[in-house]
Amino acid sequence: MPFMDPLPYQADKAALRGQLRARRRSVSPAQRRLAGKALVRQALRNRLLAAGKRMGFYIPANAEIDILPLLQRAYALGVQCFLPIVPKRGQRKLWFAPLDHQAHRVQHWRLNRFGIQEYHPPVSLRLRGRQLQRLFLPLLGFDRNGNRMGMGGGFYDASLAYRKARTCWLQPDLVGVAYAAQEVARLPRDPWDVPLNGVLTEQGLIRPVISSDTP
Repeated sequence: MPFMDPLPYQADKAALRGQLRARRRSVSPAQRRLAGKALVRQALRNRLLAAGKRMGFYIPANAEIDILPLLQRAYALGVQCFLPIVPKRGQRKLWFAPLDHQAHRVQHWRLNRFGIQEYHPPVSLRLRGRQLQRLFLPLLGFDRNGNRMGMGGGFYDASLAYRKARTCWLQPDLVGVAYAAQEVARLPRDPWDVPLNGVLTEQGLIRPVISSDTP
């Protein structure tokens, strides 16, 4: 992908989201496929996949970087892979469904209200985010302080809000997934934002250079 400088800071979140969406849409289908393959190489290089570990992924939509090759490699390596389920209207906390031996059956898949495919195994098998050991999150923008800008729904922040009150045991490890071009010099922050432990791009793994709790 061609190099793009990080977008500058701006307090207007709506305008920033518009610029970031435009950057993401500018990635061609061929570049998107190459970036998806590069994610796998970078994840393996940084030892982000481990057999037997419970890890959350997601189904990409709206020109997001293609995380499906990473999900497929993780499943092949014996990672316990989970996908999010958007809650009913009026609720914010995500459930995470395990991909099991029945995941190939069409009847277990359905479109959520955002038009994204979800896997629906028996309710008893679903977990909350705190029960995962690593969670790969979609994002619209990120900075090197570990801040993440999502699409504005607040589902991940609500699901991980418990982390704001903890000083230890910050499970799961939160890894945002994005194109390198989605970087912003500094993101505006809200009190409810939950910081990332890292960002995986087609160019490598970025760990925060300073704490996201720094004003």
